Amino acid sequence: MKTVIHKANTRGHADHGWLNSHHTFSFANYHNPERMHFGVLRVLNDDIIAGGRGFGTHPHDNMEIISIPLAGALEHKDDMGNVAVINEGDIQVMSAGTGVFHSEYNKSADETAKFLQIWLFPNKKNVTPRYDQLKLETDKKKNELHQILSPNVDDAGVWIHQNAWFSLGDFDKAKEVQYHLNDSTNGVYVFVLSGEVEINNNQLNQRDGMGLWDTDELKITIKNKAKVLLMEVPMQIQ
Repeated sequence: MKTVIHKANTRGHADHGWLNSHHTFSFANYHNPERMHFGVLRVLNDDIIAGGRGFGTHPHDNMEIISIPLAGALEHKDDMGNVAVINEGDIQVMSAGTGVFHSEYNKSADETAKFLQIWLFPNKKNVTPRYDQLKLETDKKKNELHQILSPNVDDAGVWIHQNAWFSLGDFDKAKEVQYHLNDSTNGVYVFVLSGEVEINNNQLNQRDGMGLWDTDELKITIKNKAKVLLMEVPMQIQ
């Protein structure tokens, strides 16, 4: 098994006033040649958006873009005709493909919104752009991993053009989590949303990340009540 650890306080940081963002991987003005991506996981941004502010209309292409609100609500608009609001407890996916323009704003005028912005390289280029969102049911069962994304249209969660699986779980102290990879050639990037966990004798706290590969399973010990996001992704970019 091979591993890499990214502690929360080593991430790139940008404070634009209306946007306070931490970058696990190189993004915009933060460039670290040793932290360009983890396999096909290209961007993991931890964003806080001020009330009434947001990202104006801008383009994307050939990228799978996932948004997971952690607090508040975001209003999305795109040139495919979609106008939607995503709330805490939802997941949004956009396959940029041949090209799409979109904007994303904090729906509240005075409350901050928090969300994860995640980009994956796709396994198919120049696909027809698409948009989808889904309300997650992860709050119904604690102490379990819930699949929230996969490559399969008919599987649990949203789907993307990549051989990737995301799982989310909310765990009590002293629980143990076993995760078996869907594809043993993939790696897993574990992102601790809150709490404290231990993986391979490594302690991870809030907003720490750890990548693991060359293994087909991993065990996570919950040291203190924790919420964890697992992103299983191919290690080779196509």
